[in-house]
Amino acid sequence: MAVWWQALILHCCLLLCAVSPAPISQRNKYTVSFSLTRSTRTQVQQLNRKYKEQQFGDVHFEDRSKELKELPLLSTDVESWLNLTEQERLNAAMTDMQIFWNMLERKRQQLELEGEHSTGPVRHVSLPESIALIQLELRDLMSQVSSQLSRVRSSWTEPPPPTAAVPQRPQASSEKDWDSRVEGYIILRDLDLYLVKLARDFLVLALQTDANQH
Repeated sequence: MAVWWQALILHCCLLLCAVSPAPISQRNKYTVSFSLTRSTRTQVQQLNRKYKEQQFGDVHFEDRSKELKELPLLSTDVESWLNLTEQERLNAAMTDMQIFWNMLERKRQQLELEGEHSTGPVRHVSLPESIALIQLELRDLMSQVSSQLSRVRSSWTEPPPPTAAVPQRPQASSEKDWDSRVEGYIILRDLDLYLVKLARDFLVLALQTDANQH
Protein backbone atom coordinates (compact mmCIF):
# COMPACT_ATOMS: atom_id res chain seq x y z
CA MET A 1 0.00 0.00 0.00
CA ALA A 2 1.35 3.44 -0.95
CA VAL A 3 2.47 5.64 1.91
CA TRP A 4 -0.06 8.36 1.05
CA TRP A 5 -2.89 5.79 1.24
CA GLN A 6 -1.72 4.83 4.72
CA ALA A 7 -1.67 8.49 5.71
CA LEU A 8 -5.18 8.99 4.30
CA ILE A 9 -6.59 6.04 6.22
CA LEU A 10 -4.91 7.19 9.45
CA HIS A 11 -6.26 10.71 8.92
CA CYS A 12 -9.76 9.35 8.27
CA CYS A 13 -9.68 7.17 11.38
CA LEU A 14 -8.58 10.08 13.56
CA LEU A 15 -11.37 12.28 12.22
CA LEU A 16 -13.95 9.55 12.72
CA CYS A 17 -12.87 9.13 16.32
CA ALA A 18 -12.89 12.88 16.94
CA VAL A 19 -16.46 13.53 15.81
CA SER A 20 -19.28 12.81 18.23
CA PRO A 21 -21.84 10.84 16.19
CA ALA A 22 -25.61 10.56 16.51
CA PRO A 23 -26.72 7.14 17.83
CA ILE A 24 -27.92 5.85 14.44
CA SER A 25 -26.21 8.26 12.07
CA GLN A 26 -25.49 7.47 8.45
CA ARG A 27 -21.83 7.85 9.30
CA ASN A 28 -22.17 5.04 11.82
CA LYS A 29 -23.63 2.83 9.08
CA TYR A 30 -20.61 3.47 6.90
CA THR A 31 -18.20 2.69 9.74
CA VAL A 32 -20.07 -0.59 10.32
CA SER A 33 -19.64 -1.39 6.62
CA PHE A 34 -15.96 -0.48 6.90
CA SER A 35 -15.52 -2.94 9.78
CA LEU A 36 -17.36 -5.71 7.93
CA THR A 37 -15.21 -5.10 4.84
CA ARG A 38 -12.03 -5.47 6.88
CA SER A 39 -13.21 -8.68 8.54
CA THR A 40 -14.32 -10.07 5.16
CA ARG A 41 -10.89 -9.31 3.74
CA THR A 42 -9.26 -11.27 6.57
CA GLN A 43 -11.44 -14.27 5.69
CA VAL A 44 -10.57 -13.93 2.00
CA GLN A 45 -6.86 -13.90 2.81
CA GLN A 46 -7.24 -17.05 4.91
CA LEU A 47 -9.22 -18.74 2.15
CA ASN A 48 -6.64 -17.77 -0.47
CA ARG A 49 -3.88 -19.39 1.58
CA LYS A 50 -6.01 -22.52 1.97
CA TYR A 51 -6.83 -22.51 -1.74
CA LYS A 52 -3.18 -22.20 -2.78
CA GLU A 53 -2.12 -24.96 -0.42
CA GLN A 54 -4.77 -27.38 -1.68
CA GLN A 55 -4.70 -26.48 -5.38
CA PHE A 56 -0.98 -25.80 -5.89
CA GLY A 57 0.64 -27.48 -2.90
CA ASP A 58 2.29 -24.16 -2.06
CA VAL A 59 0.75 -21.64 0.32
CA HIS A 60 3.18 -19.02 -1.03
CA PHE A 61 2.17 -19.45 -4.69
CA GLU A 62 2.01 -16.09 -6.50
CA ASP A 63 1.43 -15.11 -10.13
CA ARG A 64 0.86 -11.40 -10.74
CA SER A 65 1.16 -11.74 -14.52
CA LYS A 66 -2.34 -13.14 -15.08
CA GLU A 67 -5.64 -11.26 -14.95
CA LEU A 68 -9.32 -11.95 -15.60
CA LYS A 69 -11.01 -9.39 -17.82
CA GLU A 70 -14.38 -10.11 -16.18
CA LEU A 71 -13.21 -8.75 -12.83
CA PRO A 72 -13.49 -5.05 -11.87
CA LEU A 73 -10.50 -2.83 -12.53
CA LEU A 74 -8.45 -2.22 -9.40
CA SER A 75 -6.38 0.69 -10.69
CA THR A 76 -7.56 4.08 -9.45
CA ASP A 77 -7.12 7.63 -10.67
CA VAL A 78 -6.84 9.34 -7.31
CA GLU A 79 -8.33 12.71 -8.30
CA SER A 80 -11.34 11.12 -10.01
CA TRP A 81 -11.84 8.73 -7.11
CA LEU A 82 -11.85 11.52 -4.53
CA ASN A 83 -14.41 13.48 -6.57
CA LEU A 84 -16.95 10.66 -6.82
CA THR A 85 -20.39 11.46 -5.44
CA GLU A 86 -21.94 9.33 -2.72
CA GLN A 87 -24.33 7.70 -5.18
CA GLU A 88 -21.59 7.00 -7.73
CA ARG A 89 -19.44 5.40 -5.06
CA LEU A 90 -22.28 3.21 -3.77
CA ASN A 91 -23.42 2.21 -7.27
CA ALA A 92 -19.88 1.17 -8.18
CA ALA A 93 -19.56 -0.83 -4.95
CA MET A 94 -22.82 -2.67 -5.64
CA THR A 95 -21.84 -3.49 -9.23
CA ASP A 96 -18.33 -4.65 -8.34
CA MET A 97 -19.42 -6.83 -5.43
CA GLN A 98 -22.06 -8.45 -7.64
CA ILE A 99 -19.36 -9.37 -10.16
CA PHE A 100 -17.17 -10.93 -7.49
CA TRP A 101 -20.16 -12.80 -6.07
CA ASN A 102 -20.93 -14.29 -9.48
CA MET A 103 -17.30 -15.27 -10.10
CA LEU A 104 -17.12 -16.95 -6.69
CA GLU A 105 -20.35 -18.80 -7.43
CA ARG A 106 -18.94 -20.12 -10.69
CA LYS A 107 -15.76 -21.29 -8.99
CA ARG A 108 -17.67 -22.82 -6.09
CA GLN A 109 -19.80 -24.88 -8.49
CA GLN A 110 -16.73 -25.94 -10.45
CA LEU A 111 -15.03 -27.19 -7.30
CA GLU A 112 -18.14 -29.11 -6.29
CA LEU A 113 -18.28 -30.76 -9.72
CA GLU A 114 -14.62 -31.69 -9.36
CA GLY A 115 -15.34 -33.35 -6.03
CA GLU A 116 -13.55 -30.81 -3.82
CA HIS A 117 -14.96 -31.76 -0.43
CA SER A 118 -13.73 -32.66 3.01
CA THR A 119 -12.61 -36.24 3.58
CA GLY A 120 -11.00 -38.19 6.40
CA PRO A 121 -11.95 -38.94 10.01
CA VAL A 122 -11.84 -35.27 11.03
CA ARG A 123 -14.12 -33.14 8.90
CA HIS A 124 -12.76 -29.78 7.79
CA VAL A 125 -14.57 -27.00 5.95
CA SER A 126 -14.18 -27.69 2.22
CA LEU A 127 -13.17 -25.08 -0.36
CA PRO A 128 -16.73 -24.81 -1.76
CA GLU A 129 -18.07 -24.30 1.77
CA SER A 130 -15.41 -21.69 2.52
CA ILE A 131 -16.27 -19.83 -0.69
CA ALA A 132 -19.96 -19.92 0.26
CA LEU A 133 -19.11 -18.26 3.58
CA ILE A 134 -17.34 -15.43 1.75
CA GLN A 135 -20.39 -15.07 -0.48
CA LEU A 136 -22.58 -14.63 2.59
CA GLU A 137 -20.30 -11.82 3.78
CA LEU A 138 -20.52 -10.14 0.37
CA ARG A 139 -24.31 -10.47 0.42
CA ASP A 140 -24.36 -8.77 3.82
CA LEU A 141 -22.23 -5.94 2.45
CA MET A 142 -24.44 -5.63 -0.62
CA SER A 143 -27.50 -5.45 1.61
CA GLN A 144 -25.91 -2.64 3.60
CA VAL A 145 -24.99 -0.74 0.43
CA SER A 146 -28.52 -1.22 -0.90
CA SER A 147 -29.91 0.27 2.31
CA GLN A 148 -27.51 3.20 2.04
CA LEU A 149 -28.46 3.74 -1.59
CA SER A 150 -32.15 3.85 -0.70
CA ARG A 151 -31.43 7.00 1.27
CA VAL A 152 -29.75 8.83 -1.61
CA ARG A 153 -31.89 7.52 -4.44
CA SER A 154 -35.57 7.17 -3.66
CA SER A 155 -36.22 5.02 -6.73
CA TRP A 156 -33.69 2.39 -5.60
CA THR A 157 -35.15 -1.03 -4.87
CA GLU A 158 -33.56 -4.07 -3.29
CA PRO A 159 -31.58 -5.89 -5.98
CA PRO A 160 -32.66 -9.41 -6.89
CA PRO A 161 -30.55 -12.31 -5.62
CA PRO A 162 -27.38 -12.74 -7.67
CA THR A 163 -27.76 -14.85 -10.77
CA ALA A 164 -25.57 -17.90 -10.44
CA ALA A 165 -23.06 -18.20 -13.22
CA VAL A 166 -23.22 -21.43 -15.19
CA PRO A 167 -20.16 -23.49 -14.22
CA GLN A 168 -17.77 -24.76 -16.81
CA ARG A 169 -17.26 -28.50 -16.54
CA PRO A 170 -13.66 -29.58 -15.92
CA GLN A 171 -11.61 -29.98 -19.07
CA ALA A 172 -9.60 -33.11 -19.79
CA SER A 173 -6.31 -31.44 -20.60
CA SER A 174 -3.82 -30.66 -17.85
CA GLU A 175 -3.43 -27.14 -19.26
CA LYS A 176 -7.13 -26.41 -18.86
CA ASP A 177 -7.05 -27.87 -15.35
CA TRP A 178 -4.15 -25.61 -14.43
CA ASP A 179 -5.88 -22.56 -15.91
CA SER A 180 -8.97 -23.36 -13.87
CA ARG A 181 -6.93 -23.54 -10.68
CA VAL A 182 -5.16 -20.28 -11.46
CA GLU A 183 -8.53 -18.64 -12.15
CA GLY A 184 -9.67 -19.35 -8.59
CA TYR A 185 -6.45 -17.88 -7.24
CA ILE A 186 -6.91 -14.72 -9.34
CA ILE A 187 -10.48 -14.25 -8.11
CA LEU A 188 -9.42 -14.46 -4.47
CA ARG A 189 -6.28 -12.37 -5.06
CA ASP A 190 -8.23 -9.57 -6.72
CA LEU A 191 -11.07 -9.76 -4.19
CA ASP A 192 -8.49 -9.25 -1.44
CA LEU A 193 -7.19 -6.12 -3.20
CA TYR A 194 -10.69 -4.89 -4.03
CA LEU A 195 -11.79 -5.05 -0.40
CA VAL A 196 -8.94 -2.68 0.49
CA LYS A 197 -10.36 -0.24 -2.07
CA LEU A 198 -13.91 -0.75 -0.76
CA ALA A 199 -12.80 -0.07 2.82
CA ARG A 200 -11.32 3.25 1.68
CA ASP A 201 -14.64 4.09 0.02
CA PHE A 202 -16.53 3.55 3.25
CA LEU A 203 -14.06 5.75 5.14
CA VAL A 204 -14.47 8.56 2.62
CA LEU A 205 -18.27 8.17 2.67
CA ALA A 206 -18.30 8.44 6.46
CA LEU A 207 -16.24 11.63 6.32
CA GLN A 208 -18.36 13.11 3.53
CA THR A 209 -21.49 12.42 5.56
CA ASP A 210 -20.00 14.22 8.55
CA ALA A 211 -19.07 17.20 6.36
CA ASN A 212 -22.60 17.41 4.98
CA GLN A 213 -24.10 17.34 8.48
CA HIS A 214 -21.92 20.15 9.85
